[in-house]
Amino acid sequence: MPGAHFDAPLVVENLDGWGPTDDTFQYKDMPYQPYSKSDQLGKVADWTGTVYGDKRFNARYRPQFGVGAGMYQYIHEEDENTFQLVDSTRLPKPAYQKRTRFQQNRFRQQQMQNGRFGSMQKSFAGTQKKSKTMKNLEMDQMRQMRKWQKQYGNRTDPRQHQQAKQREPSVRVREDWQVIEEIPFTSLAKFSLPTVGEPEELSVWGSLEYYDKRYDRIATKTEKKLTMVNRLIHKITTTKDPVIRQICKTRGNVFATDAIVSTLMCCTRSVYPWDIVVDKLGTRLFFDKREDSTIDMLTVNETANEPPPEDGTMDSAKNLGMEAVFINHNFAQQVLKMNEERYKFPNPNPFIQSDEENEAASVAYRYRAWDLGNNQVIVIRCEQDCVQTGPNGEIQFVNIKALNEWNPKVSGGLDWRTKLDMQRGAVLASELRNNGFKLAKWTTCAILAGSDQMKFGYVSRQNFKDASRHTILGMQNFKPQEFATQMALNIDNGWGIMRVLVDFFMNKPDGRYLITKDPMKIYSVPENSFDSEEDTSDDDNDRQQQDQQQK
Repeated sequence: MPGAHFDAPLVVENLDGWGPTDDTFQYKDMPYQPYSKSDQLGKVADWTGTVYGDKRFNARYRPQFGVGAGMYQYIHEEDENTFQLVDSTRLPKPAYQKRTRFQQNRFRQQQMQNGRFGSMQKSFAGTQKKSKTMKNLEMDQMRQMRKWQKQYGNRTDPRQHQQAKQREPSVRVREDWQVIEEIPFTSLAKFSLPTVGEPEELSVWGSLEYYDKRYDRIATKTEKKLTMVNRLIHKITTTKDPVIRQICKTRGNVFATDAIVSTLMCCTRSVYPWDIVVDKLGTRLFFDKREDSTIDMLTVNETANEPPPEDGTMDSAKNLGMEAVFINHNFAQQVLKMNEERYKFPNPNPFIQSDEENEAASVAYRYRAWDLGNNQVIVIRCEQDCVQTGPNGEIQFVNIKALNEWNPKVSGGLDWRTKLDMQRGAVLASELRNNGFKLAKWTTCAILAGSDQMKFGYVSRQNFKDASRHTILGMQNFKPQEFATQMALNIDNGWGIMRVLVDFFMNKPDGRYLITKDPMKIYSVPENSFDSEEDTSDDDNDRQQQDQQQK
């Protein structure tokens, strides 16, 4: 058997040193990258480039030396015409492209919420089998994404929820009603009328009881049960007030009650819908309300981030409002020295009827006139609840209101029984945030009436599941002007709103108009709208006859 033939390979000897010689044409144009024995060859199996996409692992698989050499090195051509100078200086960004740290954080949160790792998840999706490293990395990313969504997902602006929520109007708009003006709240907030001076006292009616100062010493440990007081509180509209009917013959040309005026002055803080009727008769304006209007109703947590639901449960917005009316009606009378001598004014209560069996509540009606300028004088019927003796023996007139706690776990407020004695300022700040519109109306009414003091009572349920039994946990006193400053209530802005509305209606023909909220819309309605009784139309005819006689 012949022996195997062996061909010796060509061996090129480098006589000048070591390494390949110029005669090795086989590897002449092949790129060569220097490397170190300590380099990790992890990138060899990374076909997608996503497994090690994290910047923290960039340096792990980077060569230790030879960076920038070989195939990654810039090769300068001999032709100088191909060389171009590039300006690498950073150009300043325009103002609209600059981002603050807050904007960057917010943009980063939005990226997290919108699926920041969507592209990475798509790269993992496929028919190929995932390795253990890829599965662990995907699980970490999903866990981190859920953490970010839980931490930042609910942090949205509460006003967006309030604006987006559609509420039913306070009155059903009919087809024959015509919209004659629409005023956004942003424009109302810019009005101001600082030239309104002190009011003129036209007349005072009614009688007041003295305040029982023992209630100033009530605390959470010495709470007192709220009792029911069967007394009548009259809520007479503007056009049915007999005193206003007499005053309009000789004084003023704009007439309203403090509840209506305070609603218009503080309308920019309101959330729930409301409506006000305006009657124009010649040169006179009557700001009035419907019989089933919500002007005299109280709201609970109206301006809170999460207001009460509008269902039929015990803690719904409507039922909480009725509960607040019940509490204020009884609380304002319970804290007085009942069955004692009253502070009487020259004129008795004008609304007491001879056939009324129950005793009338302690209340005083002040009819005061303000000059709005441009020959416009507004007469407002204001109310006060009681009197008290001051430190120097002087008589002080007081308005009494009650704040009610219904369920701190649901409402998002503080627990009064544990926080009221030690952190009363924090409790009040929470009420200013949740009931800003209601407190602003109360403060405006006290300023219009010229009251010396405002007393707020903190009334809570004995059991949060029972809305019929309540206890008094404390009292707090304020001066109306100081409290208005504390809650950033601008009375000049309120007078500006009233002046704009008065000028608007004075330039309109005689008739009936309706002001609705959200946004403020003014409708021209038929004159017989909202008339449910025959005497209402008779009263309108009487006023028209009086106007014709005066003309």
